[in-house]
Amino acid sequence: GATVELADEDDARQTVTLVGDDEQNASEGRIGWNSPLARALKGASNGDLRTVKLPGGLKEWEVMAVRYD
Repeated sequence: GATVELADEDDARQTVTLVGDDEQNASEGRIGWNSPLARALKGASNGDLRTVKLPGGLKEWEVMAVRYD
């Protein structure tokens, strides 16, 4: 799957890798395809803004980089 570098509203950076749901491990930055964030990131390109509805409310991320290993 894709590895995506994200920045939130406070410019806090994180990197996630989109994987099959049976391979997900949030502590390692591997999120399953069916998670809200992964669904929002499908088809994303550098510079895109993505808003995700989380249990704590809406959160927006900017896609800083996308790579396919």
